[in-house]
Amino acid sequence: MPRRILEVNGQRWEASPAGRTTQYLRDEFGVVFSRPVVGGQEQRLARYSPVGTRSSVDSALAEMPEYQLRELFERSQPSWTAAETEYRR
Repeated sequence: MPRRILEVNGQRWEASPAGRTTQYLRDEFGVVFSRPVVGGQEQRLARYSPVGTRSSVDSALAEMPEYQLRELFERSQPSWTAAETEYRR
């Protein structure tokens, strides 16, 4: 799985596709943003609908422009509100 690194407010976040798939896999997929914190990881999740490559989740994430990845992070939600992260805090 490809991983993208994003720096937001001086914090380094890693973006990768969520492992969970739905029937809408070709239309949208989850992107998990994670960063290490004391005692584990902080995670955030957002849904992404690619406009270009739809044949592969990995390709769609890899071709996403940096500004779009940042916008996606700004719209992300905490892990405890998302099924893809099993509602973990």
